[in-house]
Amino acid sequence: MPSGLIRRVDYVQSRTLSVWLVTSENRHDYQDVPAAFRRAFSKGRFFNAHIRNHF
Repeated sequence: MPSGLIRRVDYVQSRTLSVWLVTSENRHDYQDVPAAFRRAFSKGRFFNAHIRNHF
């Protein structure tokens, strides 16, 4: 998952997505995220379009 935006992600069965961005050392948690994120070709593009400012 090479990405210019995302350094690391964890996704658990409770539909919680934890994201560490390249620009920050902080972890950002998003609740009730659909599993489609895991199948997205561009994680950064999907994150910006469907997760950031939506969850």
